[in-house]
Amino acid sequence: MKICFSASEQDKKSILDPRFGRCLYFLIFDDKSQKWTAVSNQAAAAFRGAGVSAAQRVVSLGCKIIVTGNMGPNAFNVTNASGIKVYLGDLEKSIADNLKIYKEGKLSALSALEE
Repeated sequence: MKICFSASEQDKKSILDPRFGRCLYFLIFDDKSQKWTAVSNQAAAAFRGAGVSAAQRVVSLGCKIIVTGNMGPNAFNVTNASGIKVYLGDLEKSIADNLKIYKEGKLSALSALEE
């Protein structure tokens, strides 16, 4: 299973980026191989629709989980329709720490966006 983290740097020691659609990178952890991959978020510089484009990219990467600080309604609709679960991470912790917290079952799942 692949887990996607919103990141402003290409390092799992960096802090989780609070933005999903406009984060600079997606750090992908493959639970099967135990390897990390950094993928540039080309949607970050988009004039409009960054969240949807970013969500479509994560879907194409085969991720089943997203850990981020915030996600807009359009991006959430794309991920939700694709069966991807979204969790709100701890913005004061590193991405590696957020992975550990996720595995412990301590992150809150986003089940619907609140208006």
